[in-house]
Amino acid sequence: MRIGVAATPDVAIPTLNWLNGSRHELVRVISQPDRPAGRGQSLKPSPVSQWALAAGVDLVRPLTPEDLDRAIKDLQLLVTIGYGRILPQQSLSLPAFGCINLHFSLLPQYRGAAPVQRALEAGEMQTGVTVFKLDAGVDTGPIYSSRVIDIDPMFRSSEVFTQLSIIGVDVVKEAIELISAGGNPHEQVGIASHAGKIFREEAKIAWDLPATLTLNKIRGFYPAPIAWTTFRDQILKITSARLHRPLLALKPGEILLSNNILLIGTEQGALEIDSVIPAGKKEMSGVEWARGARFESGELCG
Repeated sequence: MRIGVAATPDVAIPTLNWLNGSRHELVRVISQPDRPAGRGQSLKPSPVSQWALAAGVDLVRPLTPEDLDRAIKDLQLLVTIGYGRILPQQSLSLPAFGCINLHFSLLPQYRGAAPVQRALEAGEMQTGVTVFKLDAGVDTGPIYSSRVIDIDPMFRSSEVFTQLSIIGVDVVKEAIELISAGGNPHEQVGIASHAGKIFREEAKIAWDLPATLTLNKIRGFYPAPIAWTTFRDQILKITSARLHRPLLALKPGEILLSNNILLIGTEQGALEIDSVIPAGKKEMSGVEWARGARFESGELCG
């Protein structure tokens, strides 16, 4: 089958590697235009664009809907994985077998832009991947294949994405085999939920909530936008933490360095802060930051 892939982030690379070595023909890769990045704001290709350039696969970075249509009209199937734009409805029927999407949730749960992040924020114990046929809605199309996984309680969004991107290869493969055999997808069943885009203010930590809810936010919002608090009027990003046992009677936001462990209190329980990013600095251990901050007894975050 003549297949194209429209994708932007690195979670698409395992599927690209498989397709490029499969019996199918990976005709073309479609990705977002280069974006300014880094301190110099020089243009940088997306991870998928970099992959295509290195692999020698035809790469198109459409600027208009017409550019996109020209890139997909000769395909038999288009696979999308985090492309970054909603495909116009008129484009969906251009490939002979339509367009399918690899989505990082068990649809119809967590439709939208941030399914893994929202699942961890909600404290879900399971998630998965779904391959479905694109239609006019947002993640509403009928399902070809899916796979469930348990969420490791220590994993953050970055680790879950890595796990799902690998599992997704088999799910995409199953979907393509079903399509090749003339099989039909089934409608989504169950209660739908939405996983909307995460805004920076949402990532601010409220220490007057229980430790479990605060930890869920820290896990869910890494590597972006990263949960944050303030200390002495400076932003302090918290990149990794865990629940502290046993429960300690610390005030919400109160900092304690005990037995080489940095603790911050919440409304119910305390968190061990493994790593942080102080304002204007690189990531460091929580203990390293605490020793450098030289906080006074009873000082609070947030």
